[in-house]
Amino acid sequence: MVDITPEEIMAVAQRAQCIHSEAEVEVAIDNLADRIRERVADKNPILLCVMNGGLILTGSLATRLQFPLQIDYVHATRYRGGTSGADLQWKNYPSIDMEGRVVILVDDIFDEGITLEKVVSYCTAQNVAKVFTAVLIEKIHDRKQGGLKVDFIGLEVEDLYIYGYGMDYKGYLRNAAGIYAVADEDK
Repeated sequence: MVDITPEEIMAVAQRAQCIHSEAEVEVAIDNLADRIRERVADKNPILLCVMNGGLILTGSLATRLQFPLQIDYVHATRYRGGTSGADLQWKNYPSIDMEGRVVILVDDIFDEGITLEKVVSYCTAQNVAKVFTAVLIEKIHDRKQGGLKVDFIGLEVEDLYIYGYGMDYKGYLRNAAGIYAVADEDK
């Protein structure tokens, strides 16, 4: 567990730079919802949240997707409150039977792709009809692992350490309204 005080978190937030405002993020989520609606509105999909990062995006999308769907979650993590990843730890599997269903896997960020690719593999092993992936942010860099291509991307960002709209800094700041880049001294 990371040992950091609320005062230290506030100092990190004060030094951070806003790279996408709340208004820009909301427009990106509107566009994501439009593209998802076009592809799956008639497919009775499962909106599957990847916890904890996908929580805010999943909730935001759910209210914009005005067609029949079910919502569930999976909790798979590599970070465990830190700032770098480790082996994938599965904390919760979906409770809805996914066999034969269309699944929209929702996560906060597509960085190296390790977590999302493993969750897609899990879903595929459940004999789903199709898995779509949706992320709020894709980081642009050359460290992607595997061959996963995300179906629905809200925004792209440079290779920065970011937080907000579900993405965290040491377990905090997921609730920041906007996307912020952490100052170099806080990485």
